Amino acid sequence: MNNSLKNQPDLIYGVHPIQEALRAKRRKIQRVYTTKPSPKQWASIAAELNNRNIPIAYVTREQLTQRAGTTDHQGIVALVAPFPFRQKPFDSARHKALLILDGIQDPRNLGAILRSAYCTGIDGVIITQRASAPLTAAAFKASAGLAEHLEIMQAPSSAAAAIALQKAGYHLYLATFGGKSITDITFNAPLCIVIGSEGEGISPTIAKQGTAITIPQVSNSISYNASVAAGIFLFTVAHQLKKI
Repeated sequence: MNNSLKNQPDLIYGVHPIQEALRAKRRKIQRVYTTKPSPKQWASIAAELNNRNIPIAYVTREQLTQRAGTTDHQGIVALVAPFPFRQKPFDSARHKALLILDGIQDPRNLGAILRSAYCTGIDGVIITQRASAPLTAAAFKASAGLAEHLEIMQAPSSAAAAIALQKAGYHLYLATFGGKSITDITFNAPLCIVIGSEGEGISPTIAKQGTAITIPQVSNSISYNASVAAGIFLFTVAHQLKKI
């Protein structure tokens, strides 16, 4: 990627994403845009912005909507440094529970899954550079900003990530149909949960690379939403590993 493009600031919007970016202190907030009169919950952000001498620009709500590309900005938009994706491989001795997102397409599903990952104490998340939703402002909004606190790595593909993790000693558990019931499984750490895409599920290239796990449901003609399934898996793993 061209370095000038790589260093372009990201845009995030909404109260919680900006609150969490301030709390995480992982990337510089370059400028905040808001309206007059101030939006709801502005006071919870303004003092910290002033303490850090972060520039504040006052614009119309229409200008905010144009900049954010959505009306879901809650009256506040920020330019921030690019997200610091993890560059080093995960360490099986320290990072006992990981998550691979194999082709999640919807940024809202991506954000919701990242929110669950944070809430359940997952040690790291791997997303793919191709055939997946990027970590956009919409994803950060759906995560309630909690993605700011996660160790997230970008892998060329889910297959490359799975192979590397297996070589490092991780047990792979794949969320799919026709597997063992999640209620009957004892998860062995270090482990990695793999959640497939909303439509196609787990990629064929890794479909046999781990243990297939199924969440029981009343009929095979239906399925859980990807973010709901991820939440169930992550809670079950976190509970067994006594993370929560």
